[in-house]
Amino acid sequence: MSPDSSWSFAPGVVIALVLYTAVYVWRWRESRTPTEPHPPSGWRLVAFLAGILTLVIALCSPVDILGEQIFAMHMVQHVLLLDVAPILIILGFTKVLLRPATRRIHEVEKRAGFLAAPLFAVFFYTGAMWVWHVPSLYDAAAENSGIHVIEHLTFSAAGFLYWWHLLSPVSTRLRRDGMTPIVYMLSTKVTVGFLGILLTFAPEAIYPYYESRPEYWGLTPESDQALAGAIMAVEQAVVMGIAIAFLFVRMLNESEKRLQRAERLEDRAEAEAEAAALAAAAGETAAARTAQQPPPVSP
Repeated sequence: MSPDSSWSFAPGVVIALVLYTAVYVWRWRESRTPTEPHPPSGWRLVAFLAGILTLVIALCSPVDILGEQIFAMHMVQHVLLLDVAPILIILGFTKVLLRPATRRIHEVEKRAGFLAAPLFAVFFYTGAMWVWHVPSLYDAAAENSGIHVIEHLTFSAAGFLYWWHLLSPVSTRLRRDGMTPIVYMLSTKVTVGFLGILLTFAPEAIYPYYESRPEYWGLTPESDQALAGAIMAVEQAVVMGIAIAFLFVRMLNESEKRLQRAERLEDRAEAEAEAAALAAAAGETAAARTAQQPPPVSP
């Protein structure tokens, strides 16, 4: 028996994605004026559009319908919403693109208090995956469309908040120097990856919802669950590896920039000191010449 693999175009989702894309493209084109010294590059546009396409795949393509029938496809949908789409969309932003809203973003962050703290993002990201994979809640989301929407919103919000602290072009509360970003990321990827390992090697199926479904693609409930867990664990490991490499390169670049800035300041200080010394020497020479001149002869 083959599963239903039709597309699902929920009007609310389609309208929201079209609006997000239209606003971004308009702002991207507006920021590429000849007078702008740092216009957003083409790859930023590509990254954002790829993020929107990822949301289309997760919410409108057959992945959405297949996720209601096959646990492994539901897991694919989860990682797209939690990691892939937020990463690509946030990479599409620059300081110039966010300039009209930067001050408002900082005001919202201040008013949000602990909700905007990196520690909350860690708990939110990890908790979203663990809590929504509790069998009773997972089955409720699979059987009720309203709860399913809440589940998707939770994953999207957790993913965007978590990756915003790491990848945002504007400053956040997360210190991005040293090992802080790497520790921030490891604290989530290891715990969520562990959940994937548990699902992969669970001795029996733990979700009654899938036990009552036909064995699509020849997957038994146990093998389907193991495949879903493997997808989660491997995705977390791959994203962690790529992110660590990215953060390490960024850390080296920022360290090099700080060193170059320090060298420029040191060179400027040395130049100013040398200029001051030359001026002082010139002043002393002029004073000495004045002192050596004979006094004027009175008539």
